[in-house]
Amino acid sequence: MNRLRTTPALTLALPLLAACSAPASRPLDKPAASPAAATPPPHAAPGAPSGPGRLPYPATAKRPVASEYHGTRVVDDYRWLEDGSSPEVERWVAEQNQLSRAYLDAVPARGAIRARVQEILSATSANHYALDEAGGQIFALKDQPPKQQPFLVVLRSVNDPASARTLVDPEVIDPKGHTAIDWFVPSRDGKKVAVSLSEGGTESGTVRVYDVATGKETGDTVPYANSGTAGGSLAWTGDGKGFYYTRHPRPGERPREDMGFFQQIYFHKLGTPDKDDKYALGTEFPRIAEVELTTSESGKLVLASVQNGDGGEYWHYLLDASGKWTRFADLPDKVIRVVFGADDRLYLLSRKDAPRGKVLRLSPGKLDLARAELVVPESEAVIQDFLPTTGRLYVRDLLGGPSQVRVFDLKGKALGTVPIPQVSSVRQVVRTQGDDMLFRGVSYTEPAAWFAYSARDGKVTKTPLAMTAPVSYADVEVAREACTSKDGTKVPINILRRKGAPLDGTAPALLTGYGGYGTSMAPGFNPLWRLWFDQGGVVAIANLRGGGEFGEAWHRGGNLTKKQNVFDDFAACAQHLIDQRVTSPARLAIRGGSNGGLLMGALLTQHPEMVKAVVSHVGIYDMLRVELTPNGAFNVTEFGTVMDPEQFKALYAYSPYHHVKDGTAYPATLFLTGANDPRVDPWHSRKMAARMQAASSGSAPILLRASGSTGHGAGTPLSEEIEEQADVFAFLFKELGLGAPPAKEDAAPR
Repeated sequence: MNRLRTTPALTLALPLLAACSAPASRPLDKPAASPAAATPPPHAAPGAPSGPGRLPYPATAKRPVASEYHGTRVVDDYRWLEDGSSPEVERWVAEQNQLSRAYLDAVPARGAIRARVQEILSATSANHYALDEAGGQIFALKDQPPKQQPFLVVLRSVNDPASARTLVDPEVIDPKGHTAIDWFVPSRDGKKVAVSLSEGGTESGTVRVYDVATGKETGDTVPYANSGTAGGSLAWTGDGKGFYYTRHPRPGERPREDMGFFQQIYFHKLGTPDKDDKYALGTEFPRIAEVELTTSESGKLVLASVQNGDGGEYWHYLLDASGKWTRFADLPDKVIRVVFGADDRLYLLSRKDAPRGKVLRLSPGKLDLARAELVVPESEAVIQDFLPTTGRLYVRDLLGGPSQVRVFDLKGKALGTVPIPQVSSVRQVVRTQGDDMLFRGVSYTEPAAWFAYSARDGKVTKTPLAMTAPVSYADVEVAREACTSKDGTKVPINILRRKGAPLDGTAPALLTGYGGYGTSMAPGFNPLWRLWFDQGGVVAIANLRGGGEFGEAWHRGGNLTKKQNVFDDFAACAQHLIDQRVTSPARLAIRGGSNGGLLMGALLTQHPEMVKAVVSHVGIYDMLRVELTPNGAFNVTEFGTVMDPEQFKALYAYSPYHHVKDGTAYPATLFLTGANDPRVDPWHSRKMAARMQAASSGSAPILLRASGSTGHGAGTPLSEEIEEQADVFAFLFKELGLGAPPAKEDAAPR
């Protein structure tokens, strides 16, 4: 199973910032459409503060709606902005875009910034990711600017990139560049490949089947197989004549409000219409089920891992050769991942009594967890993933952010570690021949590359599937430091800066973080940071609680009623940069997206004096109504619900929208959102922008950039990404008083 996502069907869990976990060559903050330039409207919001330099914000009516939660009355002035289909809301969004467009286009350096962004993103080399081996071939997604979207290729070998043959090119299907590959799955024999394709950033995927030899479609299509809420998955039968897949409700089968829920498993036989597909499993799944399917090496068994929303809890089912499904792990067992071995035995990552993870093994004929064999016990390292081969077990660990890969024999005897660079990240491990394997490595200063590891001699060789970048970070150093959070917890922060730069508090700094769903901010390469370094800037990445950097205890320390810890950690990281004279509040900007957008909203409402500028992508801000959206229901296991008194109390205590205070001089803020976002409803950004524009007493701009043709980030065309990145850097450069970026010949040496 290969997804464009870096995490399995976690909906909001994809960090859309900083490119710290980007699978592709492009920065992970995906672009939105650039609204047409126009002059700003002449009217300001009724009752909004006015003063010298204040922007003429669009008129925004206040229409109070009161709700009561456990005896607490909450008034919402801007609930009317939740109706994105309303002509009045559409006009309001258009006026906001006009204002933002006029402001950003007036930045003197924007033209030079856009030229540099386009140069970097267009010149970045081909990137191969999501590798999968089937039938003696390598399948991969390939991202190669100036192509608008990644496309699916098949190679004879990782050592022969010239053999790559394009199988599915979304740009051929849709020349406008708005169709994208969600994921692909080759049959075990490599003769067929199933591909989920969606449009306009919706992530609403339809599976099409292709013949690998000819590249032609077989005619098999399965709609409603993927969504931006529950994700999607597929597993072929061993003979390649059909597959099990995740099926969402079809129109008319359930009420409209349930269409993104109740995912089940169906079977499709090749050559038959999808209306004849057979139900296999799922009536007992919860409304917020997210299913991952896998076929065993022999093709005789199928695994279904069912996540209960986004909180990291799973049930696991096995389909045996007789056609019987057996549930062998329940939520209390805390088994978060299951992988087939080469001999069809099951390897399980369990966190029961082991918050940093342990590896167990089961025979498919004896599915009794109480008798599971312990292969790798818990240690100080956090186990993220593992790869069993014929005679080895490779364990991919997390060490607070950076990675390591340990090697064991199948009895659990430690055989050492795979040599990888320090402060780097291993994103994927893939079995090749025998006990050899491939892994994808990346660091903050070196772009991603595929490496081959030889089990015989323990040597690592860089393969030709290695990215090159049009920029060099030879002049950049990485310091991994720790700051102290409000409750005394030590929180790692990674600081990237040019070598020899003085610590005098004058450097412009860009701080980012995420802190949710157990998702870790691992080292990653972002070529656009070159624009920041060329201004003497510093980039800082925080490893906050809520993530998985130190295991499940670290995650649980920042979710549900403990979510405030994440915001305290981030504030401590910002203060650390100030205290260590890396920067100052007047030179500090923060940037985050999705769950990281919530982080931005919390920091700017709790500590508005701490930063100069904020960029928040597709963020969540109204924590009292988020669960009423389709994807918000999946997030209840991570954030909590207003239905629970204690969880409501925690949600209301930090909900950014409800903590905007009138008469506060807020920092310059740019909100970005996409109309087709299936994960975070755009009304969050609309309401937050309106509330802040009405409340802010300062002259710093509060801008909303709302795209009408993109979503949460996945599937955004390269051309639109360039425009968004140009706007973001233009905003930051203006608000922090930076000059135009140097031309290519004047930039840092390569």
